[in-house]
Amino acid sequence: MKGIIAFCSLLFVSFSLSCTFDYGDSESSGDDSPDLIMENVDYVRVRSADPLARIQAERVERYEKQSIIKLQNLTFEQYGERGEEVNISGRAGYALVEIQSGDIYMDEGVKLEVQTEDIIMETNQLQWKDEPRDISVGENNEIYIYRDNGTRFTGTGLQANSRMRTWEFLGTVRGTYIHDDNDDTE
Repeated sequence: MKGIIAFCSLLFVSFSLSCTFDYGDSESSGDDSPDLIMENVDYVRVRSADPLARIQAERVERYEKQSIIKLQNLTFEQYGERGEEVNISGRAGYALVEIQSGDIYMDEGVKLEVQTEDIIMETNQLQWKDEPRDISVGENNEIYIYRDNGTRFTGTGLQANSRMRTWEFLGTVRGTYIHDDNDDTE
């Protein structure tokens, strides 16, 4: 969960950078038109010469008045200390980032791999609420959760709070949970 929090916060910060371009007559563009469009984006965020994250997207649109950023067909990686290892990676067909709140909605084949938690999540859509640090999957959507140790769950809907480290399926769930002795130390 810590890794997911860090990634979502990093995704929010990465695309909160202020960019404005004047394309001419503003009367012809309404609130429906993006203020900035970028295609085939390969964005690497660096701090002190170390990469923090890499986001690749087929298309990125920024809407200043609505305070949102839309991304299409994206993949992402967040690196650990000194940019040596990827600790979170994933993909989504679509994402919407609310700039003010940091909330993120991902849709169309979402996959998150969190190496620090040894967990993979796959679902059709996922929502991150930044302030309460909540992850949710709609109650009618299936989510698949895997771990390298053989743990496998398939459930319907999910509510997770990363601060409290709680997970709750909203509907039916089936699968196998394998308890590792090294989980006791976490």
